[in-house]
Amino acid sequence: MPWSKTVIYEAHVRGISMMRDGVMPHERGTFAALGHPDFIAHLQKLGVTTLELMPVHAFLQENFLLQRDLRNYWGYSTLGFFAPEPAYLSTGDLNELRMAVRHFHAAGIEVILDVVYNHTCSGSELGPTLSMRGLDNASYYRLLPGEERYYINDTGCGNTVNMSHPRVIQLVLDSLRYWAEAFDIDGFRFDLCSTLGREPNGFDPHSGFFDALMQDPVLSQLKLIAEPWDIGPGGYQLGNHPPRFAEWNDKFRDAVRHFWAGGEGLRGEFAGRMLGSSDLFDHHHRKPWASVNFIASHDGFTLRDLVSYETKHNEANGENGNDGHNENYSANWGVEGPTDNPEILQLRATVQRSMLTCVFLGQGTPMLLAGDEFHRTQRGNNNAYCQDNDISWVDWKNAASEEGQALTTYVGRLTAIRRDFPVLQGDRFLHGNREIEPGLKDVTWFDERATPISVEDWQNPVARALTLQCAGAGNDDPDAGNDQPGRPDIVLMFFNAGHEAISFTFPRPEDAHYLLIDSNIPDGAVSREACTTASVEVAAHSVQVFANRPCREKS
Repeated sequence: MPWSKTVIYEAHVRGISMMRDGVMPHERGTFAALGHPDFIAHLQKLGVTTLELMPVHAFLQENFLLQRDLRNYWGYSTLGFFAPEPAYLSTGDLNELRMAVRHFHAAGIEVILDVVYNHTCSGSELGPTLSMRGLDNASYYRLLPGEERYYINDTGCGNTVNMSHPRVIQLVLDSLRYWAEAFDIDGFRFDLCSTLGREPNGFDPHSGFFDALMQDPVLSQLKLIAEPWDIGPGGYQLGNHPPRFAEWNDKFRDAVRHFWAGGEGLRGEFAGRMLGSSDLFDHHHRKPWASVNFIASHDGFTLRDLVSYETKHNEANGENGNDGHNENYSANWGVEGPTDNPEILQLRATVQRSMLTCVFLGQGTPMLLAGDEFHRTQRGNNNAYCQDNDISWVDWKNAASEEGQALTTYVGRLTAIRRDFPVLQGDRFLHGNREIEPGLKDVTWFDERATPISVEDWQNPVARALTLQCAGAGNDDPDAGNDQPGRPDIVLMFFNAGHEAISFTFPRPEDAHYLLIDSNIPDGAVSREACTTASVEVAAHSVQVFANRPCREKS
């Protein structure tokens, strides 16, 4: 699957099936349930092309969690780089994973693994002696110079794997190649990837590990994704990884969250993130797809909780609320947590759909957290790493509800629009300096009156209305039903993050204008007839997306 057409779905092997009807009890939470036909059909309805699984390597249960009657749920505590987590095998047969991958491939869906090579489960010098510590401690780990009894802790997990040593690099590449060749895995997401690129003098995009990875005939051809930060010196490296990498873009996440939560002075930041974050990625021949755009991931609030809680509620973790992010750019819209107020519920749902629209129709690679397509909640817990229970598990009853079905349909419409309009697929950066035809640039920003935004207007702290016009070559594939080949596609997005409805004027009144989706409508369904007015009213906290032709894809 080309990067420009990739749509990622992040899921946990155990959590995705523990509460799924139709799965045999002994198979729930395992690879045997992962490839269930109903789950694959659900991903296809969403338009997902790539399933990203949270860690599946064998991992350790930490004593401090067991003492609280909790468990390591996420699995970011690797014990064995070549072994799957035994709890994910219902029969102990490795073929369970192979069969699941084959089922996904047969459905046209890739499988990517989230891998943890930056540290191991041995922890600090006070931790247990497991595997590499007992084999060659000084080679496998970074030690504090002059006090080699102690570990450098750039990961926040007690130790740091020494990726400057050639044998350690060899070990990691052998592990990656094993999963790619023995299980037909399509790519990897590297946890705390800045650690893997850190040499003695700091982070280096040409580090020994990156160079070896890019020269490997197998691994260099796979999808590679970086989590581009750690807590070490110079650890925040968003945009600085090698060109073959895509990177999780937390600046997109925070800007979109803050914009829709009512933050001020965000026009310019929001606009830059919607166009692929060129300030971060437009160098060394990188493309907009290098920006993995997401509004929620396993680490933090779910999408529903972003509009339901203003503060984290991590009491169940037993850490007195000291864990998890404090700044989430969330808003509860009047009530903290669950409510029966229909107006608040409607507003929350609209804001969710508006944020999803930005994820899927912005330039970059969209990523969806499992369950966000049907209002999954973690009850305000934004660090559920130790919650191996219904706080973290995906509740499929939500998917069957009227609200859940509507939001799932809405996401499917977004991915259909993305597929049908190449200009939305992020194959090149749009800077507004290229003419598609006379008087039509590849991208232009307007205010709600169809007036190009001036430098001063970009700085207006309270302005929350924006019009994005993107233009590019259309889809001339005859099988796509194009009856006017050669005509450029023009896509308009009207963003209204304010508290009142706003009338938006079309910048090119001579064009046909077809409404593709409206985030104020639960399932996004709209008329396929062209709009005949010079302006449209966009409801508060919502987005309307138009084009000069209807969408030919079916969701």
